[in-house]
Amino acid sequence: MIKRPLTKALILSLGFMAGSAAADQLLDRARSTFEPIPKYPPVIDGNELTQSKVELGKMLFFEPRLSSSHLISCNTCHNVGLGGDDYLPVSIGHGWQKGPRNSPTVFNAVFNAAQFWDGRAADLAEQAKGPIQAGVEMSSTPERVVSTLKSMPEYVERFGDAFPGQDDPVTFDNMAIAIEAFEATLITPDSDFDKYLRGNTEAMNEKEKEGLALFMDRGCAACHSGVNLGGQEYYPFGLVERPGGAILPEGDRGRFEVTQTATDEYVFRASPLRNIELTAPYFHSGAVWSLDEAVAVMGTAQLGTELNDSEVQAIVAFLKTLTGNVPEIRYPILPPSTATTPRPTDMVP
Repeated sequence: MIKRPLTKALILSLGFMAGSAAADQLLDRARSTFEPIPKYPPVIDGNELTQSKVELGKMLFFEPRLSSSHLISCNTCHNVGLGGDDYLPVSIGHGWQKGPRNSPTVFNAVFNAAQFWDGRAADLAEQAKGPIQAGVEMSSTPERVVSTLKSMPEYVERFGDAFPGQDDPVTFDNMAIAIEAFEATLITPDSDFDKYLRGNTEAMNEKEKEGLALFMDRGCAACHSGVNLGGQEYYPFGLVERPGGAILPEGDRGRFEVTQTATDEYVFRASPLRNIELTAPYFHSGAVWSLDEAVAVMGTAQLGTELNDSEVQAIVAFLKTLTGNVPEIRYPILPPSTATTPRPTDMVP
């Protein structure tokens, strides 16, 4: 009479133990592939993140007078209120020109091995210089930028505080270094996935965990791993099956434009997936607005498998656990222009 309850209890106990072991195994696998975002900005070689430098960089990030039109700032295309990008397929720059690629998010960009879709900038300081000088973006020059900054006494004082001991601290290089210092603080820790990686197994529900398992089992994590779930290596877009021209425009040959190496044609940096639900539209072309569709495209193009609806939904559920605590940024009060500040150029000739 007592064997049946004991047998049932034993089965339930064994089932619980098996489930617990499977849960531990999933967490162990995830920890071997991914890392949580740290709670504090990382150390940058050669760029100490002092308060004066970060505050100056913040002002410069929002400073539209770095552009020749006095209209476009870093924040225009990397809007900290919109997931760190501009929510456009491709950015609009000087003269209302369309840029060639979708604007990557600035959030957590400090964890990327290189910047831009083709990795042509080694770090955030080098990246900051590019758009300012690009005719299709901010359409300015280093000389004009320095002249603009030196025309405002508050900037001269702030550069002196941020770069003490330098005879002439207001330089184009120091501008970029200050912007890098501010951008390094734009990290988004404490996502549900980060909590899970740190041991809180209740931070993700069963569907999200199913999506995590699929993300690893189907091969997504081969390119999207580490702290930023991407941003480290370069891969052909269309590794197995090339997407259509709307998603992969023929004229943009990716990293080939940097290396001039034939094997780098249509090769791009694996996109970081942190906060991906906030950064539509997707891919370097900005051609896909739905995260579900983006996941399905990656399945056929990169993995050579057609994910079913249930698998897509589970992976998307997991990807949404990557949304962290976005920093609250107060718009800075910028110094007034003076009589010697270069006047804006017309956006439309």
